[in-house]
Amino acid sequence: MSSRPRFIVSQSGFTLVEIAIVLVIIGLLLGGVMKGQELITNAKVKNAVNSLNSISAAYNSYTDRYHRMAGDDGPLLTLTGRGGTWATVTQFGNNNGVLNITAAQAFNGGGENDNFWQHLKAAGFITGNPADANVQALPRNAFDGLTGVTAVGVTGMTGTVVICLSKVPGKAAANIDTQLDDGLPGVGAVMATTGVAGANTIPAAAAASYDETAIYTLCRTL
Repeated sequence: MSSRPRFIVSQSGFTLVEIAIVLVIIGLLLGGVMKGQELITNAKVKNAVNSLNSISAAYNSYTDRYHRMAGDDGPLLTLTGRGGTWATVTQFGNNNGVLNITAAQAFNGGGENDNFWQHLKAAGFITGNPADANVQALPRNAFDGLTGVTAVGVTGMTGTVVICLSKVPGKAAANIDTQLDDGLPGVGAVMATTGVAGANTIPAAAAASYDETAIYTLCRTL
């Protein structure tokens, strides 16, 4: 009686060492992604802070050069008569020393809002096409929202010129406020209104505190 050969079936699998190595690699990848996201957020915050500071400097430089307020400057013949890029300007103010822009016009270019941006661009203090009018005149901010100007801002703000950023994530809003002011959304030179995701929320009532999961319209007085 002949004996049949026996075949030993070998079951392969991961050893504990191999599993540990895979987990370490996954941890490193996740850590790298999170660190990368943090770097991107910090870069956007830095961009927003620099933008607000640049606009403030541009506004003050305009006043020093022309002895008039950007946005309130006029009449049109005076502006276009300056030559160069001024020839493409279409918006002018009434020279009453006040920016006629309501909170509702902060992000739609209404009132003297688009005037403000046209004048700063034509003067060379900020980049962009001086011919852009209405909402197209408003610069986009680092958070894919708009940068607007108003004479009102968040409820409780004091000042005649207020710059606002829409669609700012909570963590970034708190960071910007801390760098430029006191880190509190309801007081100071930087204040915030809780916004609606995906919308350019107009400045209104001040938020009680910053929620990192929320979206804000952040305003700063110049």
